[in-house]
Amino acid sequence: MRVIIQRVSQAKVEIEGEVAGQIGSGFAILLGIEEADGLDDVNWLCGKISKMRIFGDDEGKMNRSLMDVDGEVLVISQFTLHASTKKGNRPSFIKSARPDHAMPLYEAFKKEMSQQIGKSVASGRFGAEMQVTLTNDGPVTITMDSQNRE
Repeated sequence: MRVIIQRVSQAKVEIEGEVAGQIGSGFAILLGIEEADGLDDVNWLCGKISKMRIFGDDEGKMNRSLMDVDGEVLVISQFTLHASTKKGNRPSFIKSARPDHAMPLYEAFKKEMSQQIGKSVASGRFGAEMQVTLTNDGPVTITMDSQNRE
């Protein structure tokens, strides 16, 4: 699984002009799932993300976690995170998981993240055409890949 985590002051996702998910301060997470991913990747990522200390403390140092600041989470499925641009000019998405494999892991990720932070998680809709609007706070953007454990 690959994720792009953005620390945000607000974020929302719209589908066909309707707001599907919206948060205040917290993380907007773009989630890409590949065929090699499983529940161990879900558990590892959610554990790391929920405890990641990238919110400012009283001295302005990144020392607080999402749970420390009572932050919210918006999760968006993003198969294009596994794009290969090695050959030609048109990206290949061959590593991206097919929906029958990816959708259950997407749902498991949202459920596990919700359990980790103790509140519901906002989201888009798997496979939908979405418009995401956010205000990146900092800016702070972190990428992680569970296959590399980084």
